[in-house]
Amino acid sequence: MPLYIKNDDIDKLAEKLAASRKQSKTEVVRQALLREIEREEAGVSLVERGLAYGRALRARAGADRGPPADKAFIDSLYEE
Repeated sequence: MPLYIKNDDIDKLAEKLAASRKQSKTEVVRQALLREIEREEAGVSLVERGLAYGRALRARAGADRGPPADKAFIDSLYEE
């Protein structure tokens, strides 16, 4: 079944990419769709990425090192 691109801007983008890669428009659209499907299937959700980033920051900062921030420590910050 043929795929018709009815939007001129999209058609121009496909032409530009096809010309730069020396491929047909059909091939560049096929590759783009395959890449997007692979990215979606293998992709990690934004929440998971955020959690992983937070864990990496915590590990890098060494959150377990140093004295605990208990009441005595916080009060000592405000002593004159």
